[in-house]
Amino acid sequence: MSKFDEMMAKYAAELGSTGKSAVDADQLTKVAKGLGPSIYLKDASLVSCTDQTELDRVKANFLTKKLGMTDNAAMDAAIKTVCAEYNSKQRMRAVFYYMLLKNLGKSL
Repeated sequence: MSKFDEMMAKYAAELGSTGKSAVDADQLTKVAKGLGPSIYLKDASLVSCTDQTELDRVKANFLTKKLGMTDNAAMDAAIKTVCAEYNSKQRMRAVFYYMLLKNLGKSL
């Protein structure tokens, strides 16, 4: 099993632990591939909901640049919702982004 496949299995298990039983594997794969090698780096692979700078980075780099969103209120609400739903000590970035996509009804 490749390292990427191991990470995908980890992400699917993590989504299962959040109550998301039906995982769109294709969408999750696109999110993980879009993150590139950062999924293997300890700090870069995680999202901190208590760090406003990190949440601003998620909004700017993923929601605005990648998804083309411009509605700040909708982006802030989606981030807040995912932070509440994904109540884990260490939130995996790929899982966090996947949950944002699902929450917003968007896809890559």
